[in-house]
Formats: sequence, structure tokens, C-alpha cells
Amino acid sequence: MVSVTHSIAQAGAEAAQFDLLAEGLPPDARERLAQAADFAKALYAGKQLGTGEDAWQHAVGMALVAASLKLDPDTRQAALLFAASDYLEDASEKLAARFGAPVADLVGGLRRLKGLQLVTGKNESAQSVKAQAEVLRKMLLSMSEDIRVVLLRLASRTQTLRHLADQPGAERGTVARESLDIYAPLANRIGVWQLKWELEDLSFRFLEPDTYKRIARMLDERRVERGQFIDEAIARLQGELADAGVKAEVYGRAKHIYSIYSKMRAKRLEFSEVYDVRALRVLVDDVKDCYTSLGIAHHIWQPIPQEFDDYISHPKGNNYQSLHTAVIGPGGRALEVQIRTHEMHRHAELGVAAHWRYKESAGQDARYDDKIAWLRQLLSWRDEISDSSEWVRQFKRAALDDTIYVMTPQGRVLDLASGATPVDFAYRLHTDLGHRCRGAKVNGALVPLNTPLQNGQTVEITTVKQGGPSRDWLNAELGFLATSRARSKVRQWFTSLEEAETLAQGRAHVTREMQREGKTGANLDELAHKLGYANADALFLAAARNDLGQRQLQTALRGEAEEAPAEPAILAKRSKASTSGNRVLIVGVDKLMTQLGRCCKPAPPDAIAGFVTRGKGVSIHRLECTNFRNISARNPQRLIGAEWGEGADALYPADIAVEAQDRQGLLRDISEVLSREKINVTAVRTQSKQGNARMSFTIEVSGVAQLQRALKLIEEIGGVEGARRS
Repeated sequence: MVSVTHSIAQAGAEAAQFDLLAEGLPPDARERLAQAADFAKALYAGKQLGTGEDAWQHAVGMALVAASLKLDPDTRQAALLFAASDYLEDASEKLAARFGAPVADLVGGLRRLKGLQLVTGKNESAQSVKAQAEVLRKMLLSMSEDIRVVLLRLASRTQTLRHLADQPGAERGTVARESLDIYAPLANRIGVWQLKWELEDLSFRFLEPDTYKRIARMLDERRVERGQFIDEAIARLQGELADAGVKAEVYGRAKHIYSIYSKMRAKRLEFSEVYDVRALRVLVDDVKDCYTSLGIAHHIWQPIPQEFDDYISHPKGNNYQSLHTAVIGPGGRALEVQIRTHEMHRHAELGVAAHWRYKESAGQDARYDDKIAWLRQLLSWRDEISDSSEWVRQFKRAALDDTIYVMTPQGRVLDLASGATPVDFAYRLHTDLGHRCRGAKVNGALVPLNTPLQNGQTVEITTVKQGGPSRDWLNAELGFLATSRARSKVRQWFTSLEEAETLAQGRAHVTREMQREGKTGANLDELAHKLGYANADALFLAAARNDLGQRQLQTALRGEAEEAPAEPAILAKRSKASTSGNRVLIVGVDKLMTQLGRCCKPAPPDAIAGFVTRGKGVSIHRLECTNFRNISARNPQRLIGAEWGEGADALYPADIAVEAQDRQGLLRDISEVLSREKINVTAVRTQSKQGNARMSFTIEVSGVAQLQRALKLIEEIGGVEGARRS
């Protein structure tokens, strides 16, 4: 008799539970949901999840959360079938055949998100962990072709925390930290406040049990008193509104424990100073009644200065609308009052008005923000679109397709530009890893290095102990590199390699001359200084590039005085030239006409020298100027020393070259940088080919310092791969 009574009671409980699962659904949808429930219950019999929770109980919990969010029948069925792929072969095909492709797609989407977690090392900074959590939140959204998959993932995490509330252990601390860092902010982003609050409170309870209990105790100690206070305030305000002819719904608004803790910590308040522990919400029919209600609230209670916000006249960036005020209520105690229309309230509760811009730190990508705003709109459109396929199509238009998110074998998430390859991935992790990259595995399978990566893939790089990148990687047609960062690192490696080879050639040349002269023990730095070079490496480079003649090197090694030039009168003395305007100081001749070489366009403090021209005075060149090297080699007797003077300010022409990925507005962005730096542009030449742009600018600068600053700012412009002085 007892067992029969128990069976009847159990059957009644299951029926009541199913009524909650199917709340708001038409008869045919209820029938499909019942079939999914019977199928899942049999499939999960005796199965447990990694947390120790019964799989069927978790499925029911998920589905109840989905029902509380008023999600559609397909989503509720997918919640019940969330783990079918773990226990059923060819699950996608079987689920599609039995419950329809939309349900199968939702279950498949959940499976793709399974296993994502925040991976942190012992030495990782809080900023690094926060950045990775942000990337992981974006990845969750990006990997989902349907926003309902994200909602189901949030429902699953909420149910897991509910289960762990009765299961003490180290595991729940890990789950709570991940929930607080990733899932609660994610719920906030897409505006599911109901889940956000529960995720935060449960996670906070596990992570800071003492603080949680202290705040809960303070709330509890005053619960009766606060309840009486709220009842009195509701009665007073409701009566005044009715007398004024305003139809309104007034009720107390619960303040969540983690929200109280966050406000106390952020504003350094005591519990008694948190105004909105006692709070009312007023719902009216139209905007006019909102302001009438505000006036009545301020008439019967004294408003607290600087605690009023009008989000109706000035909505937040996410279109959140409401009036917020704080007043001195009955008994001299603070009371928060929120006033909004029923439409504004529905808008907020659906998530379109989730104020994540206000609550989370700044610095998010603007394009990403716009897409999240679009997702929130889609949540509200769902109720207006009867054809779910149309809703999915609209969602796909908002796909976060400009960035992909992939994982290391350790579970760390990296964001890369769409189209990125394993080589881009390697350089994103570390420059040296990119240089030594020789192979890659994606989800455990070997793939070519030019394979475009997809969202959610796990990438493992195979390396050699020593070596460098391949020149083929710079061939755009082969598709090895898709990111400017990786291309820049490869170019830098080859530039460094070429310089090292040049240095070795110069060293060999100088060493041979030292052996010929029997001066193998000579001090290389002293020899370099004697020849006018900063150090031995500069000497080697000059020798390799033929900037240093063999005769000059031999003379320096022998310690002999250099031969006097053909025009000793010019070099007989060192005196200052006129510094009016050109700031050039010529060694040996006063009042001598000078001109800046057009080939190299020197500017202070470039190392310079002069060349006596025929009939045009002295032409001033940079020492590294190729043209100057050539003419001085042919006519060494016409060289003259030169240096910059301290005269009046002047502007000097300079040529710069910019390489970038071609895009609309690139020239405008570069011009804006030069304009901000007060740099005049006298000539521009541009060339675009196969998506790459090469630009040349002639500008006027006061010196090399201003030029280098401009180059650095130009390199920071999006799409620019390099900027240099020509």
C-alpha cells in the first residue's frame, strides 16, 4: 500500500514538473516535448555526469531554466537531450530523424561548446586571466550559430551550480570561479539577468562563504523590519499614485547578495550605506506616468542628492530605459525607487537592456559591442517571428565572423583574424615558436601549414630545435600567413639574417687586411674610432658595403697620417659657418653657400658630410647616402666635413615609405596622424596591388626625432605593416 501511494505521489510530482517544462506551449509542442522527455529519461538511466550529478536530473534542470526564460519548444527539447551525443551513436542523424534538424543542431552546438574552460597558471596575472576570460566569452558566442545554444550553456551551468550547492568539495570552487569570470558576465552581456544573478550569488557563496554568510545574515536580521518598511512604502506610494489618477504596479525589488558585495567593494561603503538594499519598482502604462510617479515620490519623500538618473530621456548605449532615484523614506531610511513602463520592463527582462557597458570595464572592441547589441535585439524579435528558420537566418547575419577562437592543447584560448593558419597561431603564441614551426595538428590530425583554422579547434605546433621561417611564407598566393603580425615577424627575421651575413663578410674583409699588414692583434674598436665608426660592427658593415676603401683601412692599420686632399685650403682650419636658416656648419670655410642633397634629404641630427660641387657650392648629404658614397669614391678630394649648427629653427624635407594592407580610409588615417603632428606633406605617391598598398610621402620635419615619432604612430594604424625613412 505504501509503495502504491509513493508511486502515485511520484507520478503526480512528475506531472507537475512536466507542466512547468511545457508552460506556455500549444498541445502539439507539448506532445513533442513529452516524447523528448521519455526518450532522454530512458537514454540517461543510471548515467552520471563528471560532477556526480544524475544526467536525467541535470537535463530536467536545464529544461526548467529554458522554460523560465520562455524559450521555444525546440530549445526545451534540446535541453532534455543535451547529452544524447555522449550515449548515442550517430546522434545527430538519429535526433534529426526523430525530433527534427533544429533540435539536432542545438544539441550539436552544445557538444561543440563542451569542455571550454578557463585555464590559468600559477604565475598568470589577474589582468591576463581577465583577458583570457573575455576571449573565452567571445568564443562561446562566436562558436554558436544560434544564440539559443549559448542560453542552453548558461542554463546547464546554472543547474550545475545548483547541484554543487549540496556537494562540498574543491571542484565547486573551480566551477564557481569559472562561472563568475565567464558565464555570469556572458549572461549579463546578452541580458539574461535572471541567470546572471543566480550564477553570481551561487559562485560567490562557494568562493567567499564567510563574506556571503555575513551579508546574508545582515539581510536576514533586518528582513522582517525591511519587509515592514517596504510594505509601508508601497502602501504610501500606491495610495498617492491612485489619488493622482496614475495606474501603477508597485512592488519591492530584491537586492542580490553579490550585487551588494560588489557595490560595497567598488564604492567602499558599509552595508548600511547601500541605498538600494531597500528598493521599490514602479511599473506604469506610459512615459508621462513615469515622470508623474517620480514627482510624487519626490514630493512625499526627500530625494538624496546626486542619486537620480534619467535613462528615459538619455537611454544607455544598449537602449536601457528607466528612472532611478534614491530618497529618504519612512523613518529616515534610504530607499531606491526605479520607475519604468511595462514595455520598458519587458525590454529589460528579455535582456535587450542588460547594462553590461555600465557594469563591466571599458576597452571592448566597438564592432563586437555592436554585434552583441544585435544579438540582444534578436532575443526580443524571437517573440515576434513565428517562423523559427527566419529567426535563425537573422541571427546568422550577426555572426561574429571577423575573428576566430582556437585553443592550445592546454586549453588556452587565442583570438585570431578570420582565415588565420597554424603559422599565424604559432607566431601569436611566441615569435620563436613561429620561427621554428614545421608542422601542425588540428584536433589531433596533421594538416598543411596553410590550412585556414576554424572556431573551437585545438591546434598543436610541431617544431625543430633550431631554424627559421621559410621565404615561401611571405608569398601571399601560397596562403601561409593571414595576419600582419606574423608577416612582420618573418620579414624581421630575414632582415636580421641578411645583416648578419653582411656583418660576417665585412669581418672577413677586415681580418684579411689585418693579416696582410701583420696587425692581427690590433684593437678593432680603436681601429673603428680612428676611421670614424662607432664600433667594430659598424666598421664591418662599412667594409662589406664598400663604404670603406681598402686604402683607408690600410692607412689606419699602419698608423700613418692620411694624405691631404687636393684642396688643403678648405680643410686647413675648422670654423663655424653662418647659421642663418640652414643650420649647417661647414668645416673650414665661412659664409660658404650650401644646399641639402635631394637624394637623401638629411635632417638633424643625421651624420652628414659635404661635397664641393661645380658652381653650386657645397651639397650636404647623409653619410649613409648611396649617391654620396659613389661620387665621393670618384672624387675624394672634393669631400668636406660638415655638422649641424645651433641656428634658427628650420624645416627639412624627408621621404618616408609605408607598406600596408590596402583598405578604404587608409590614406585618410595616415594623413590625420601627420596633421596631428603638425607635419606638412608636400608630395604623395600610392600604389595598390593584390590587396597590398605601397605609399611614399615627402614631408617637412624639424629633425629626425619628429620623423621617428611620426613613423612610430603610422605603424600603429590598423593594417600598416611597416613605415620607414627612404
